[in-house]
Amino acid sequence: MAKARIALIGAGWWGVQVYVPAMLDHPDIDLVAVNRRDRAALDRILEAHPGPKGYTDYREMLAAEKPDAVVITSPHVAHHEHAKAALDAGAHVLIDKPMTTSAADARELVALAAERGKQIVIPYGWNYKDFATEAAKLCRAGRIGEIRHILCHMATFTYDLFGGEGLSETKEHMFQPQKSTWADPAQAGGYGWGQTSHALGLLFRLADLKPAEVYGLDTKSAAGVDLTNAAVITFEGGARASLSGSALVPKHCSYQMDVRIFGTEGCLILDMERTRMELRRMDGDDVVLDLAPDAGQYEAVKPIDRLAKISLGTCDPSEIEADGTVGMRAIEVLDAMYRSFASGKPERV
Repeated sequence: MAKARIALIGAGWWGVQVYVPAMLDHPDIDLVAVNRRDRAALDRILEAHPGPKGYTDYREMLAAEKPDAVVITSPHVAHHEHAKAALDAGAHVLIDKPMTTSAADARELVALAAERGKQIVIPYGWNYKDFATEAAKLCRAGRIGEIRHILCHMATFTYDLFGGEGLSETKEHMFQPQKSTWADPAQAGGYGWGQTSHALGLLFRLADLKPAEVYGLDTKSAAGVDLTNAAVITFEGGARASLSGSALVPKHCSYQMDVRIFGTEGCLILDMERTRMELRRMDGDDVVLDLAPDAGQYEAVKPIDRLAKISLGTCDPSEIEADGTVGMRAIEVLDAMYRSFASGKPERV
């Protein structure tokens, strides 16, 4: 049976810790090549995970291997360059969040993928939960009526990461997340790019809305990036969202991820921390799922499975839980939010 030939660009902390083992273990994936500019680091990866070829030049890798798909886990500011090269080479792409660090770059990738007949996958882990898919179907079917307001909140135990100290729980990993990626304001560091992007990905999985304007405020970490953020989003058509994010959850606690959508016929609640999916309608025709307490745990590997199915032609594009459009809309909000942090006023998308 044919396997999806997949390559990895930018084999850093998350790529090596999660995606490389997931792809090597997947029955439908042939991980053909891994790219990292640092030769010594690349050799460590290949020694620990034999099988794929190693390349320090991603362009050489794309030309030589001609993969069906490419996983991109390079630093945030390099995502656009690497995804564009992979799409131009005829590959589908999985781009780790954030998809890009500017709205213009995200729009360019979505247009390029459509032109090339390729798919973009964003690994917003919570989008891949079955009950999130059920919630999206209910919302897209109009079961809450016209959307008027959204509450979207995410908080995680990442204060050390965005404070420039590293992430304490990764000390035993082969590589650690780098300050230059996560806590440098000149390199798209900060809670919004690094974490709030997940919450926005889930929001746009549920709600087919186009952001129009964002007014945001933040508090800074010692490293000078946003440690917490708060924003009001106005969508085309007049609906609004209250967005919040915080890195200040104690390490012994669970993450928080909560999206609540209020419409003219009812409201939908999707809570990953307390594993709730409830549709509450004005007419009492509710839908409440019975979920296991751990059902909301982050889904790290399913996006790789989705990429394999796309590469093998066994997935309808409509089944993609976080496609290029979802990723693009998240970036449109983040782009405007960071501009608003700097200007102190609402910014147009």
